[in-house]
Amino acid sequence: MLSMTGYGKGAYDQNGVELTCEIKTVNNRYLDVSLKAPRIFSAYEEVVRGWIKEKLTRGHADVFISLKDKRESKTTLAVDLELAASYINAATALKERFPTLADDFTLTSVLRYPDVLKAEDTQTLDEEIVAALKTVVEGALDSLNEMRKKEGEKLKADMLFRVQEIENLVGQVEKRAPLVAQAYKTKLENRVKEYLEGANIDESRILTEVAIFTDKSNIDEELTRLHSHIEQFRSICKEGVVGRKLDFLVQEFNREANTTCSKSNDVEITRLGLALKNEIEKVREQVQNVE
Repeated sequence: MLSMTGYGKGAYDQNGVELTCEIKTVNNRYLDVSLKAPRIFSAYEEVVRGWIKEKLTRGHADVFISLKDKRESKTTLAVDLELAASYINAATALKERFPTLADDFTLTSVLRYPDVLKAEDTQTLDEEIVAALKTVVEGALDSLNEMRKKEGEKLKADMLFRVQEIENLVGQVEKRAPLVAQAYKTKLENRVKEYLEGANIDESRILTEVAIFTDKSNIDEELTRLHSHIEQFRSICKEGVVGRKLDFLVQEFNREANTTCSKSNDVEITRLGLALKNEIEKVREQVQNVE
């Protein structure tokens, strides 16, 4: 079992190439990858996303890639012709307006004006950087998943503890359920005696009413399904990527708990049902953290 929350880092530092990748993940219903990397890696963004999708299935992942290339590289000079033309036009206009001013405007002086001449780094991707990129991304993913696995084990332990609590509550409901009909029969008889003031009671009518009540308040099916869900939950927890399965199963837990509360018609079972729903909600909150 893996948590959706974690952090991992991969690094490469050889032959003047320093490359790092950091990945931070948080909860999200689907996989969402946000990638920030130097422009030099633009053509490899989808490749990087592909590597990430091989290791992650859910969650929001922020991926940060940084590069320092200390190897010797060629630098070229580029002229901003439009900017240079603007300077020349401005100088010509000044000359026409102030013809007596000394003119030291030359080609060399134009090249000295801000941003007319720019140095461009011709750094390009080579086999070493591409190989290093794969190394740091996979290293970050391995580190991330190691942390997510540790967190996942903690989540699993907590959820299984909650499921044990749920099973205990279901057991208490099972013990109480057979007593509900008898309690209703006694209550009904007492009310009839009170209203009839000692007159003969139609026992068959009482039994009919009890039978109808028992049928309406019967929760055997709900309890059986809850036991089944508990076993399924424990079984699913032994698998790897389980978030969506557990999310669906917890919805089924809630459905049965709600039906139990609505059908029970008994104060004690209602109390147990509310406690049951409370534990299920705690499990649901933890399931939201599971991949």
